[in-house]
Amino acid sequence: MQKQQLTELLWNSQTVASLPTFLLGLGLAAVLGLVLGQVYIRFGHSLSNRRLFARNFLLLTVTTTLIIAIVKSSLALSLGLVGALSIIRFRAAIKEPEELAFLFLAISIGLGLGAGQVALTVVALAVIFALIALRSLLNRTPDQPNLFLTVASAAPEKVSAGRILELLTATGAAASLKRFDETPDQIEASFLVDFKNVGALEQFTQQLRALNRDVKVSCLDDRGLIS
Repeated sequence: MQKQQLTELLWNSQTVASLPTFLLGLGLAAVLGLVLGQVYIRFGHSLSNRRLFARNFLLLTVTTTLIIAIVKSSLALSLGLVGALSIIRFRAAIKEPEELAFLFLAISIGLGLGAGQVALTVVALAVIFALIALRSLLNRTPDQPNLFLTVASAAPEKVSAGRILELLTATGAAASLKRFDETPDQIEASFLVDFKNVGALEQFTQQLRALNRDVKVSCLDDRGLIS
């Protein structure tokens, strides 16, 4: 008797009937999560590592689809989900609005597919991707930056944001300040920079270290540098 009850609990007729649709939705969520990641890498402007951040979209879309598929037919499960999520605290800081927007988009994909709104989700996502591509095309300029440059120094009096911009200009690089953080003991500045070649980058680094040997320079490639 107990074995029969256990079998019905784990593998009842309703579960068998809904399983193909659920697996199809889960597979589509994975595909759309990967596509969203590629769109973010190609058209995003975040200063963080976009390839690394985009890896989260696959897991986020699939997980959201699973959660919604489980709770959509049960009010009790929905209330339990609210209680469970209320104890979760995310400590990772989202530094740029663009990252948050793409996270919401990944969650929206999971919500739509988990609720069974496949056609609506796919069509809406296609329109959103088209708008992102169109925005990137309209905002394109001939002198787009090819590096995301971050400079951190423990001596703010020696290495200031203005001084860094002067050195970049002296090497022939076009630059714009994107983020600036300063404490009494440290400065950190992030720039969008267009270096002409690797030699210009090396020249800038040498001049910067002449001001402070302990300065930290980080470069994140966007379009690449010529030798």
